[in-house]
Amino acid sequence: METATQAEALLGAAEVAASWEKPSALAQWTVGGLAGHLAYQILSVDPALQEPGSGQKPGSRQEPISVLEHYARAVWIDAPLDGEVNSGIRAKGEGISSEGAGRLRQRVRAALDGQRTGLADAQDDRVVFMPQTGWALSLDDFLLTRMVELAVHMDDLAVSVGLRAPELPGVAFEPVLALLTGLAVRRHGQAALLRALTRAERAPAGITVF
Repeated sequence: METATQAEALLGAAEVAASWEKPSALAQWTVGGLAGHLAYQILSVDPALQEPGSGQKPGSRQEPISVLEHYARAVWIDAPLDGEVNSGIRAKGEGISSEGAGRLRQRVRAALDGQRTGLADAQDDRVVFMPQTGWALSLDDFLLTRMVELAVHMDDLAVSVGLRAPELPGVAFEPVLALLTGLAVRRHGQAALLRALTRAERAPAGITVF
């Protein structure tokens, strides 16, 4: 909730509204579209707090997969910028932001108000089925994926409008960093990551998580 509240404040920045139709720091994204994508990370929690298994066929409750397996299956990783997947993600962001900066912030603020109660009441073993992927995560892992998205895209949006990216609270930054580290190790191997962190002269060029 702390991280989401930071994102809501960034979405309300005057610099974001003033640059709404301008290109963002991300290729082929407008500032408004990027803001919509950032907002989606918060808005997508509402369906997750509905009845367990919401969106699945009756009697077909799925067991959650691990968060690392979630990213291993993700089709958007390494997908071409102009491909169907990324084009669809950009279009969804633009659609969410289509009513403008003020209305988007209102929607996000209203969602957060409900989530403060909904998350407090959620059972620890809740499973979140994601219709867009066809698989399920535990609620904790689902929220971790939202925090990763919030952390990355708050930086993108802040850079796009000349603002300093918010500093994440430790309770959010530590699990986000742990997940990103795990993904980097799986993608590049331990030696590559250790060298990137400690021996820049031996680190492979362009080491990334995604």
